[in-house]
Amino acid sequence: MFIEREIEEIVLKRSKTSKCLLLTGPRQVGKSTLLRKIFPDIKYMTFDDQILLEASEEDPKLFIKNASKPVMLDEVQYASKIFPYIKMECDNTDNYGSYILTGSQQMRLMEKSKESLAGRISILELQGLSLRELNGVKFNRHFVPTEEYISLREKKLKPYENLWKIIHRGMYPQLHTTDRDWMDFYSSYVKTYLERDIRSELNIKDEIAFRKFLAACAARTGQLLNYANMAEDVGVSMVTIKSWISVLERTGLIYILQPYYSSHLNRAIKTPKLYFRDTGLCCYLSKWYSGEALEESAISGNIFETFVVSEIIKSFTNEGMEYDFNLFYYRGNDKSRDSEIDLIIEQDGILYPVEIKKSASPNVSMANAFNVLDKEVEKKRGLGVILCRYDQKLYLKENLVVLPIEYL
Repeated sequence: MFIEREIEEIVLKRSKTSKCLLLTGPRQVGKSTLLRKIFPDIKYMTFDDQILLEASEEDPKLFIKNASKPVMLDEVQYASKIFPYIKMECDNTDNYGSYILTGSQQMRLMEKSKESLAGRISILELQGLSLRELNGVKFNRHFVPTEEYISLREKKLKPYENLWKIIHRGMYPQLHTTDRDWMDFYSSYVKTYLERDIRSELNIKDEIAFRKFLAACAARTGQLLNYANMAEDVGVSMVTIKSWISVLERTGLIYILQPYYSSHLNRAIKTPKLYFRDTGLCCYLSKWYSGEALEESAISGNIFETFVVSEIIKSFTNEGMEYDFNLFYYRGNDKSRDSEIDLIIEQDGILYPVEIKKSASPNVSMANAFNVLDKEVEKKRGLGVILCRYDQKLYLKENLVVLPIEYL
């Protein structure tokens, strides 16, 4: 069984206008499966194959020269020496789509490919399944609460059933296309992650401490990133925690949401927030073994927020758009809930505040913090939204709308 991916059309389009295409994303999100479906006639080579990897390391120039083009190279993060020679080959041809690359260490790959292949490469990011993909919704525009978006999106609305079951299960394709056991999948995922990605990045001497660190991160999803507190809980130095956090971010397990602040918002906290990319993995690491228990738990609000933020990010990546400079959060330093905005989406100089609630009973007071954006004189404040489990669109004020999660 194959679930249609929203990014497919973008991948095809970019392959026809770029000499080299790089598809990044965490392990097991379906990168290779997608590309082999789109390009069934292109030769496929993976650097999971140790013989191929050794060949690329021993003589990267000869390896690339011998690779018949077009070619698909999987897990290129292991073959770091080949990028300059891909550049040379690209410079010697006028053909587009010569190299289709994938890799699971997205941040490092983006840096390396931009350095070596500037002007020759198109970089796309694939995450786990989106709610749209899971429900067969044919709508591929990034979420931003404008009147235009809302009008277009409501023409394609479908009810999202069993939401907490989905949040708990996570959005890795294999968990929705096969009968794979949830516990078995995530246990294997973490083991593979530790053995392949972590050992290639870090010399972990205490694997138990690192697993404890993973659990500590999962317990803090949707919260401010406090290195000192985490170091104390895990029993390692703050320097170590910062290094480990950086690896989780590079390998696509977590997302660090930056705070929004400016000279006009001088009381803003400047600490980032941590979010897991996949709520199923987060639940596994924090030992929540059923969706029912999760929904009633004390962390359900943070998990729901994590899920919604992840879905919004996917709406950007599936459209082939960057999001790092579009998404922020705000919190005033008085620490009251009325001074926090869960998410701010910036587009065309307009700030759209978003409140994320697992509740089905929204009210105006949930958006009290939105008023702080009126102090931002250099940018306009756009329509504010409360994303929640309410069953219909509802304007609470002229500049504030309640949207069911189905609008994502």
